[in-house]
Amino acid sequence: MNQPTSTGIRRRWMVGVAASAVVAPGLWAQPFSAKPIRWVVVAPAGSSLDVIARAMQDKLRDQLGTAVVIDNKPQAGGTAGTAEVAQSAPDGHTWVMSFNGPLAFAPHLYPRLPYSPLRDLTPVVLTTSQPNLIAVNASLPANNLLELLALLLANPGKYNFASVGNGSSSHLCMEYIKALSGAFAVHIPFNGGPPAVLATVGGETHMIAAVPTLLTPHIKSGRLKAIAVTGLQRYGLTPEVPTVTDSGVPSLKGFEAIAWNGVLVAAATPRPFVERINAAINLALQDESVRQRLQAAGLEPAGGSPEKFAQLMRDESAKWLPIIRRSGATLG
Repeated sequence: MNQPTSTGIRRRWMVGVAASAVVAPGLWAQPFSAKPIRWVVVAPAGSSLDVIARAMQDKLRDQLGTAVVIDNKPQAGGTAGTAEVAQSAPDGHTWVMSFNGPLAFAPHLYPRLPYSPLRDLTPVVLTTSQPNLIAVNASLPANNLLELLALLLANPGKYNFASVGNGSSSHLCMEYIKALSGAFAVHIPFNGGPPAVLATVGGETHMIAAVPTLLTPHIKSGRLKAIAVTGLQRYGLTPEVPTVTDSGVPSLKGFEAIAWNGVLVAAATPRPFVERINAAINLALQDESVRQRLQAAGLEPAGGSPEKFAQLMRDESAKWLPIIRRSGATLG
């Protein structure tokens, strides 16, 4: 199949970050509201999404002049919390920190999703992103992506890959590589990252694509081998690992499969509220202490305008639709 056209996510947010921090004169002079902000985070406490919200929580409280209360809602792969905010009052006081699963994959995975991401939500700002890292069990006779694909092509059905769950970025990243390269490996879904990684470390599964923070300890110990990162550029925490494009596979030139997340509010939220929230989060993301905390967690701070985030959501939904259909993945 033909690879969908994809511009680098980093390039999408770099344009207009400074402009997006400009709000109408007088808006900063007044507190956002006396009413607390409820920030629904569609992942458990301690997760990367939770780290992002808590890294910015105090900065946003100071900028907006009101309490920001984090409410973790990880149920149903993040779709429950995303739906709750989509159905909330459009007054700017209920936010959701969601990610590409509920925002770009879910409409193609669930037969009856209780919200439409771009109809029922207003994108405010992209917060962070990170690539997946492809790794294999140390005993697998492949040291780079070219060798791995040659192994799969020569032995269709012999090898398998773990994922952190059916329909996850971890799963679909590998399905994307399969679709473009013609290689085949059996998908073995797990309930979350730790069991999927441990299965690959122990040899129950042969390979995995997952966020680097899950894999790097096992790569450093020699129990996994890093094969490639799935961004357009090398990853700061593993600069020695080539990108998929660097691996020299012609059908994978320009390959990109990034995990991303951002803040949204209910559709019909007045534009001044959206702009004020956007500006506050952009300023928080530019704070050095926030950036250091995010980068220590393996996350690349983003930012930018509501329009850039909305365009990313549209592009990613269109990009992953044929991959999801080809994989046969469904949820719900």
